Amino acid sequence: MLRLRACGGTAPASVPALVRARLARRASSAASAAATVASASSSSSALEELAAERRGLAKVILKKGKTQIFRDGSPMVYSGAVDRIIGRPPPKSGDVVLVADGTEKPIGWGLYNSVSMFCVRLMQLEEDAIRDPTCALNMERLLEARISSAVDLRRSLGLPSADTNAYRLINSEGDRLSGLIVDIFADVAVIASSAAWVEKYRQEIQFLVSKVNGISHIKWRPSADILKEEGLDISEHKEPASPCSTVKVMENGIVYLVSLEGQKTGFYADQRENRSFISLLSKDQRVLDLCCYSGGFALNAAKGGADNVIGIDSSGLALDLANENIVLNELNHGKISFVKGDATTFMKGAISENELWDLVILDPPKLAPRKKVLQSASGMYRSLNALAMQVVKPGGLLMTCSCSGAMTQSGMFLKTIQGAASMAGRKVTVLRQAGAACDHPIDPAYPEGQYLSNYLLRVA
Repeated sequence: MLRLRACGGTAPASVPALVRARLARRASSAASAAATVASASSSSSALEELAAERRGLAKVILKKGKTQIFRDGSPMVYSGAVDRIIGRPPPKSGDVVLVADGTEKPIGWGLYNSVSMFCVRLMQLEEDAIRDPTCALNMERLLEARISSAVDLRRSLGLPSADTNAYRLINSEGDRLSGLIVDIFADVAVIASSAAWVEKYRQEIQFLVSKVNGISHIKWRPSADILKEEGLDISEHKEPASPCSTVKVMENGIVYLVSLEGQKTGFYADQRENRSFISLLSKDQRVLDLCCYSGGFALNAAKGGADNVIGIDSSGLALDLANENIVLNELNHGKISFVKGDATTFMKGAISENELWDLVILDPPKLAPRKKVLQSASGMYRSLNALAMQVVKPGGLLMTCSCSGAMTQSGMFLKTIQGAASMAGRKVTVLRQAGAACDHPIDPAYPEGQYLSNYLLRVA
């Protein structure tokens, strides 16, 4: 069973005793916070009552008309929404601050950043502080509660299980910890940091994640480019070498070798349910997996009884993993193979040879990392999909994906697919629309967290 080990358990030697002591002190102060909130008068804010006990707590005042989106739960307070900051001295990056409406009444609290375009990441709203006062203005306590909640949610989703031990434990805004991602690969937790506050609370986060049952190792992966925008330059900082560079995991009964130095956190757990669906469609089919990385869709197709499977990727390192995965799953090399090459070049060659497949998967890398390149990215998606449709036999299936948040949130992907069909001279019908697996929750107050689009098409 997956749960946080009791607080009395032994922390790893790598975690300083100071962190354990700090968490213990914060836990004892939570009781007094609860009492303060309970005694707050109906005319005053619970957070204001608590803030009165903490000298020097700054207050970020929002502009008129800019409050509701944050009351509704959006955690990213952008600088354009801020009217003024009350506090002397002014807050420093990483400081806890109150966030208030135009009347200076607090709506919540969060962590300040003097450099980022998002000057506050809201951590708890006033209503939440009333319901759960033990976490109010207490980042260490809040981290413990949110990580414990994330553990409980995954357990309710059946993760981990006897046939799956690769999954996402914390999904940033979806688990109300904006800027923090934690993926679990067997006994390894890969922590991806993309916010200054995550770096500030690194020791506390590592300590709490290390207490999740079954975790023996932690790999910290900071996003240098994003952190630079947060005011942190870690280009000179070298993370300590990991005791292992790869780990074996299982997903829906299929074994994968995951590189802890690979893309993103090392493995794309978000496509788990879509990969499983491919295995149901593959019996006796010829399958082509484009931009296959370590072979996730291809391996599922082979396990599902495909007659022949080919995976294409431009990365030799990714294909080394893919070929190792063939061996780990004892698959027939005569029925599944991987080829190093550019997907566009491969498809053009296949079209010239009139080569067709029953089932094609197209899962390219992120082509639209930002909205400003969405127009040019749409053209690339259209061209790739037009080629993919031309290598699907009439009546065959195409599973096409976009992991670009800008594309998914724009709602343009289906229109782009339709444009590709016109370009290819084919007719498509949507059979299934999906996104990321259920361990990647999305907060409806922050739709920007939705990034993966997955369509299954019949190509006539």
